[in-house]
Amino acid sequence: TLHTFQLKNRFGQLHVAEYGGQLLHWQCPAGIERLYTPEQLQLVQERALRGGVPVCFPQFSGRGDLPKHGLVRTRPWKLQGQTESALILAIEDDEHTRALWPYAFSLVQTLVLDADGLSISLDFHNRSDQPLVFTGALHTYLRVPDVTACTLHGLNGCVYEDAADDGRYKNQQGNLFINGEVDRVFAEAPKRLRLNYGNGESLAISQGGFADTVVWCPGPELAASFSDMPAADWQRMLCVEAAAAAQPVTVLADGHWQGWQKLRVLSAADRQIIADRGVQSVIQCFADQGMPDRYFQHRRNHAEKRAQIGLVQIV
Repeated sequence: TLHTFQLKNRFGQLHVAEYGGQLLHWQCPAGIERLYTPEQLQLVQERALRGGVPVCFPQFSGRGDLPKHGLVRTRPWKLQGQTESALILAIEDDEHTRALWPYAFSLVQTLVLDADGLSISLDFHNRSDQPLVFTGALHTYLRVPDVTACTLHGLNGCVYEDAADDGRYKNQQGNLFINGEVDRVFAEAPKRLRLNYGNGESLAISQGGFADTVVWCPGPELAASFSDMPAADWQRMLCVEAAAAAQPVTVLADGHWQGWQKLRVLSAADRQIIADRGVQSVIQCFADQGMPDRYFQHRRNHAEKRAQIGLVQIV
């Protein structure tokens, strides 16, 4: 059984698996799922879950001698704390990790869901007595209506390593379109991107700490070889990953490293729902304070007017 931690507020809801500390679902206020996870999610011990936001650490992909994408995707994480808008999970070295990577460490993941959207941050603490070197990523699977209708803006002119073409280095010309398999590592990538869904909505994507951005879509042939997702689902997903892949990160003994990714939906439906909920919370606050009816109605009109002109903070 897959045990999950849940967070729900007026900005949406999150479901995070204890297994791998993996965010599986992010629903916006309109009830729209923004992350791709297969409908029939398969939990197999010692095997990573497909979809959501896997945490890849201390190795990205096959760039080293460790298991692909590292050690923490298949280990249990502990819930360290929860507030109205945040979940904090953590993992540290144990006998299993030390058998493959003989170092002391802790990794804290903080997920925040608020008016600015979703943010995921990692804090790595090198608890050993020597410098540690790692690669890693937030391997974010975004759910899209049709990946072939999407465009990713912000990478024009950037050099990338094309893992789908024997690692050749190429230059991105214009916006990125997806018509099949894409596996590109953009080193020192711009920190702000925008994904246009092709349906009038878009997603603002930003990151810090992570130097690189990885864009991945399996395409029809590779997806057909996967046993943990329907082959046709390659058109329903696009990975835009905050990564430290091109160059390893070095952290001194007892030092810390932090990296994060933020996702903000630019959707009229979500903005209106959050604005409406903001108005209702203001009205309820006035009612709880026992305000006179005349004053209550005046403040209600004022709150509604602020929402209409965009002064109520919205996603």
